[in-house]
Parts: sequence; C-alpha cells; structure tokens
Amino acid sequence: MAKTNQAEIDIANANAKVKDEQQPKLPWMFSWAMFLAPMVWYGPNIAVRNTLIPQLFGQIDPANKVWAFGIISAAATFTGAITNLLFGAFSDVTRSRWGSRKPYITIGTLVMAAMMVIIANSASVMTIIFLWIICAAGENAVAASIYAQISDRVAPKWRGTASTFYGVGFTISQQAFTILAAQFLGNIKFGIYAMALISVILGIVHLLLAKEPSNLDEPKISINKETFAKYFFFPTKGARDFYLALFAKFFMVVGSTIITTYTLFIFTDYMGVTNQQAGKSISIFSTLMLVFGVIFALISGPLADRAKRVKMPVLFAIFLLGFAALFPLFIAHPWAMYAYAVFAAIGNGIFNSVDGALNLNVLPSSDTAGKDLGLINLANTLSQMIGALAASAIVSTMGYQKIFLVAIILELIGAALIAMIRSVK
Repeated sequence: MAKTNQAEIDIANANAKVKDEQQPKLPWMFSWAMFLAPMVWYGPNIAVRNTLIPQLFGQIDPANKVWAFGIISAAATFTGAITNLLFGAFSDVTRSRWGSRKPYITIGTLVMAAMMVIIANSASVMTIIFLWIICAAGENAVAASIYAQISDRVAPKWRGTASTFYGVGFTISQQAFTILAAQFLGNIKFGIYAMALISVILGIVHLLLAKEPSNLDEPKISINKETFAKYFFFPTKGARDFYLALFAKFFMVVGSTIITTYTLFIFTDYMGVTNQQAGKSISIFSTLMLVFGVIFALISGPLADRAKRVKMPVLFAIFLLGFAALFPLFIAHPWAMYAYAVFAAIGNGIFNSVDGALNLNVLPSSDTAGKDLGLINLANTLSQMIGALAASAIVSTMGYQKIFLVAIILELIGAALIAMIRSVK
C-alpha cells in the first residue's frame, strides 16, 4: 500500500508546478482567495442573469419576456463554450509582470461590472442580450483563469483542502446570491448595481489575497504549429483519465439538473401540493441543500487530503446523488424531496469539494491547466443546458416520475466512469 501511495504521489508531483516538499504548510491566504473566487464571477452573474434580468425583461416587454430569457440563456452558454477555452489557453501562454492569470481576472471582472451597469440603464431587450454576450465573455475570462491558479500555486498534497475552500464558496454562491438578488426585485437597477459592485470588491480582495507573482522568468511560448495544437486544442496524450473525469462530471451534472430544473413543478404537479404550500416546501428544500452542502463541502477536502484519496470520495458522492433520487422515485410526497435534498446536498458538498482536486490530478499537463480546466467547465455548462432540455422532454413524454429513474441511470454511468480512473485513488 505504501508503494502504491508513493507512486501516486510521484505522479502527482511530476505534473505539478509546486511540489509537495516545496510547500510544507497549507497556503492559507491563497486558500481564502479561492473561497472568494466563485463569488467574484459565478454568484453575481447567476443572480443577475437568472433573477434580475428576467424581472427587467418583464418590465420592458412583458409579452416577450419568456423567449427573451431563453435567448439570453442560450447566448450566454454559447459564448461561454467558446471564450472559456480561449481565455484558459491565453492565460496558459501569457507571461507578464502580473503573472499569467491576474490580467484575465482583472479585465474580465471589470468588463462584467461595466456591462451590468450599462444593462441596468438599458430599455431595449435586444441591447441587453447583446451586452450580456460581452458580459458572459468577461465572466468566462475570470472563470477560466481563477480556478487554474490552484494548479499553479498549490502542491498536490494540499489540493483537496484548497479545492474545499473553492467548493464551499461555490456552494454558498449557488444559493446565497439568488436569495440576495430576490431582495432587489422591487428595485432592479439598484440590485444590478449591487451585484456589479460586489464582483469588483471581491475581485480586488481575491487578487490581494492570492498575490500572484510575475512569471516573466518562465520560458516564453512561441506560437507555432506544435504549440498551437498543445495550447489551443483538445489534449490527446496522457489524457485517458482526464476524459473519464470530464464525462463523469457531465453525466453527474445532467442527472442532477433534470431534477432541480423542475423542483417547483415536482412539488405541485407530481406531489400535489398547492402553490402556497410549494413556496414553503421549496424554502425547506433549498435550506437543506444549502446547510448540508456547506457542511460536507467543508469537511470533505481536508479528509481527502489526510487519507490521500480523491477518487473514492467523488465516486461516493455520485452514488449518493443516485441514491437520493430513489426517495421521490417511489414516494410522491414532499418529505421524499426533503430526503432527496439531504442526501443530494451531502453528495454535492463532497463532489464540489473534492472533484476539483481530482480534476487537477488527472490534468494531462500543468502547462495547459487553464485550457484543460476550461474544457471541464465547458462540460459543466453544457450539461446544465442539456439537463434542462432533457428534463422538459422526459416530463412531456413520460411524466415526472421518470425524471428520477433517468437521473439514477445517469449518476450510475458517471460513477462507473470515475471507477475506471487509474492514476489516482
């Protein structure tokens, strides 16, 4: 067992810019920077796009607000698919006195905030959609660069803990920013201003805590046929486990999304509660998801580092998500969804905390971390979109109950792919 663990440590160190022996202690300040990272880009953007902009569309053009929101969501997804990969690759090859990631985090955050401010003062649906495409490009410049910093700055033995800080921040952002945005539904302009300001302030704090150094001493990348293929195309060498992790994440997120997309209608149409009761039920559901998700995200990464295991926790997390869906599959009662919330939140908390470390450990090369992590972000984005479309198709053709059966099958596929990974435990 000791030999196996040492072999895995050697592999991880070989693919890391910072070796275990170079970082005897956890980089606490950097870890807190990663806690704030999702609140710089994900939280404000998801709050504005999914809560405040639909309300703004309702004020500008009530008759066409639904199709307008559909277009802006599709445009944001398409933009993200392109720009996440591009900015990840550009940050990989950038050499500057500010480092490789900081320029894209800084400019991306400022672009996001500026577009939000302009959108808040726009009275045209088409103008808002166009401006949001630019905002989405800025968002993905930040997203592609900010997480790749862990690959640059954290030794393999601390990646689980550093990923925990990011995972907890991400879990909080998923729920807390939506709740915060809802408080501004009576004053959309001020709400969008607030989200833009939060993004800039937290972006500054993140950069100050991260303290990314100059990388002018690193070899410059000359773009030719060989380097262009390496830095701007899908990895092909030593990428087996990377693709297994990528597709596992894809199936896992699709399985979760097809349930969470129709939470309201599951309570009303499948479980038969009234609209008034549904509001209370969703509040309980969301609270359980937040509390259990944060608790297990907090403890999972450090435990994974201590046990020197990242594959097994991710595998267990995906199994939990499949297990959670068994309750509403067989029982059409609100308490079954509460049970789902508890087990799914535990699974999501573990997954959000440890999956990042797994992804970092299976990267084909630390040189292309930004681009390759951008591919994983793309898989996450596309799986959410496909999950929402699949949920609609399943409900329309087979009814709500089959959502949970399909979710279980997808989670099992994701778990099987994780189990096939060889390079890490």
